[in-house]
Amino acid sequence: MIPAYQLAQRAIADLKSAVLQVLDSVGDAGIKNADIGRSLGIHRGYDSHNHQEGHTTRTLLAYLEHEGLVVQDETTKHWRLRR
Repeated sequence: MIPAYQLAQRAIADLKSAVLQVLDSVGDAGIKNADIGRSLGIHRGYDSHNHQEGHTTRTLLAYLEHEGLVVQDETTKHWRLRR
């Protein structure tokens, strides 16, 4: 494999693990996407049009949701581990 590809895959795996650790620490109450990003230091706040920037965390949550590891409460928008 290409070293850069391997490095990127390892980085994604590490970020996904970090998100899972955050979700595990907050329990069943869950936590919002932006708060996950802030706790990991990857949520940048707002863009020039005053829209929240949470693309990195949202992408990681989409991976984890697809893998069946997390769910989002549609009412509160909080993410939690699927138990």
